[in-house]
Amino acid sequence: MNTESIKVIFDTDIGSDIDDAVALAYLLAQPRCDLLGITTVSGQPVERAKLVSAICNTADKNIPIIPGNENRLDGPTRQPEVPQTSVLPNWQHDSSFERTDAVQFMAETIRNNPNEVVLLAVGPMTNVARLFKEHPDTAALLKSLHMMIGRFSDSEDLPTSEWNAHCDPAAAHVVYTTQAPAHTSIGLDVTHQVSMDSKEVKEYFQHPLLKPVYEMSEVWFSARDELRFHDPLAAVTLFDDSICEYENGTAIVKRTSDRDDGETIWAPHAKGPHRVGKTVDAARFFDSYFSVFS
Repeated sequence: MNTESIKVIFDTDIGSDIDDAVALAYLLAQPRCDLLGITTVSGQPVERAKLVSAICNTADKNIPIIPGNENRLDGPTRQPEVPQTSVLPNWQHDSSFERTDAVQFMAETIRNNPNEVVLLAVGPMTNVARLFKEHPDTAALLKSLHMMIGRFSDSEDLPTSEWNAHCDPAAAHVVYTTQAPAHTSIGLDVTHQVSMDSKEVKEYFQHPLLKPVYEMSEVWFSARDELRFHDPLAAVTLFDDSICEYENGTAIVKRTSDRDDGETIWAPHAKGPHRVGKTVDAARFFDSYFSVFS
């Protein structure tokens, strides 16, 4: 059994989809996770940081929280609303945060821990792209780049452009044209296979650390029927790589003027610079996720 700790920077757009909060709770409960800092991205990043703070306070963890970039690299945000902030009055949380620039924080943390930090990015890639553009030495200093982004197989049931890629396609392009160790993407075609309905979430989210997450999920379920574990799958595979099977190749980002903007085009080959998840063992994922709350 692997007991080695992993140093993580978590970059998140928590507050829109519920899965970011589900992933954060897991990271806080995972004994092997050395969470060095949490950066927020996309519309209203300070409000998103407040939600991070509420969950961290519930876990009694004092972790640096730094609001990041609101707008995409080449235009205004495509995700301006943070609906889950409606729960904030019910949970103790910080309202002001370090004035450090999120990208500068990332760069300094990576340089202070060379080849030891996993950058886990589960929102639009704006912060990550700025990091690689403004601090080009940092990509090679990572232990790995691990993302929830993209769609790497055909499916008529899924959007052509996955949401994180669509919310900042220019940033996604930077991420896929930057060389980084263990450059890994967990895409929509795989994460779509791990889900729960509202009744299951109510049954399983009883741990004290999951209480604020459950309350946030009620906001989510007011408009839809299922919780897809997109970001939690990316988080859990850091600690149990065998949950997914992977394929190497090259991903490029296609630009358009419609909702397909940010489509990831996948070309498999054994020596490609990118690794993507291709299959998932859903039962093993859920066992691994909930094991940290037992």
